[in-house]
Amino acid sequence: MNYLAHAYLSFNQPGILTGNMISDYVKGKKKFEYPEEVQKGISLHRAIDTFTDEHAATKEAKEIFRPAYRLYSGAFVDVVYDHFLATDANEFSEESLLDFSKQVYNTLDDYTAHLPEKFASSFPYMKQHNWLYNYRTLWGVEKSLGGVVRRATYLTESDTAFSLFEQHYQLLQRCYRHFWADLKPFAKKQFELLQNNTAGNM
Repeated sequence: MNYLAHAYLSFNQPGILTGNMISDYVKGKKKFEYPEEVQKGISLHRAIDTFTDEHAATKEAKEIFRPAYRLYSGAFVDVVYDHFLATDANEFSEESLLDFSKQVYNTLDDYTAHLPEKFASSFPYMKQHNWLYNYRTLWGVEKSLGGVVRRATYLTESDTAFSLFEQHYQLLQRCYRHFWADLKPFAKKQFELLQNNTAGNM
């Protein structure tokens, strides 16, 4: 999951940030058990995921990982996109990314009552190792790719994924730039629509 992108595309709204970060751990209609703003974040996350999967740049990026990882190729692309967002000078400086990461962790600390068990169990490690900030680094990418494998049922190694990432770095960066230029305004529009809707219409 591309945690950094989902956090950033929550537009500084705490409840929406929480929903956006936990959405993968909330199945189907379970989202209606959460407060309205968190529900909106879950809905926003799902819209972003659908847009991401259908985007031409994502499909191109997935082809780099598909021969080795097949259905998991999208999960590796998510990590790659977060790396390029973290290093995108139009979005973050090193200092602003550090500040943003701390802000996200502090917000989630305030919403611990609404964190699903699986997310809540990994959240201390996210904070301790500063996952959001460390997407900037090759070390952080390598660790995150390994995390995909640990969560996967049928994968056994991530070394190939990291090697492919390094080999195709410039192509993957171009895919990110094409994708991000379309995703950011899409997410902003979805955010505004959700803010104008009640929970029952989400």
